[in-house]
Amino acid sequence: MNKMILYKEWLKTRWTVLGAAVVFAAVSFYCLLNLMKIVEIRSGAILWEAMVEKDAILLNVFRFLPALAGLLLALSQFVPEVLHKRFKLTLHLPYPQNRMVLIMLGYGLVLLTVLFAVQAGVSALVLRGPLVKELVWRIIVSLLPWYLAGWAAYIFTSALCLEPAWKKRVPILLVAAGLLYLMFISDTPEAYSLFLPWLLGYTLLSIVLVFYAVIRFKEGAQD
Repeated sequence: MNKMILYKEWLKTRWTVLGAAVVFAAVSFYCLLNLMKIVEIRSGAILWEAMVEKDAILLNVFRFLPALAGLLLALSQFVPEVLHKRFKLTLHLPYPQNRMVLIMLGYGLVLLTVLFAVQAGVSALVLRGPLVKELVWRIIVSLLPWYLAGWAAYIFTSALCLEPAWKKRVPILLVAAGLLYLMFISDTPEAYSLFLPWLLGYTLLSIVLVFYAVIRFKEGAQD
């Protein structure tokens, strides 16, 4: 049954996933190629100067990309279920409801994590040439709040799609906006190092909203 659920999710989201992978690859290639050209023309010292003296992350072009990926993945995964009235039927299958929802969410979160990890890994390998490992690590750590924003965008969008009443969607939207705002307040390197565990905790806690929306959806709640 688990394999059937995962296969169903893949059929719904495969073009979104492939499109996101292409966009991430294209943006990463463009950004890293530009950085390597700068190193070739002006030497790696210019990158050191930008990071040490100007607190540049160098990969700011990635800033909103993870959140956009999370948003689109959730839409492609849950909007068809709701619009075509398939989700209520899915919930009545002889399979534990909470486990089914957890598998669906886990599918999306794992895909996003793989996408983010590949991007971070490739970026680290390329930047390891002109930069010392301490500076490379500083860049990757500085990307983590944006990757976490991708998780948050995915979870909150899933909850918004599944919540059947607009009066309940409004507070979900407000909480989502507040949490995402926190993740984009600063682009200073390692600005979130101490606060990141809290952001992670709040993001994972927001999964409760999805399960609550599912319960209301199954009960047929309306405005």
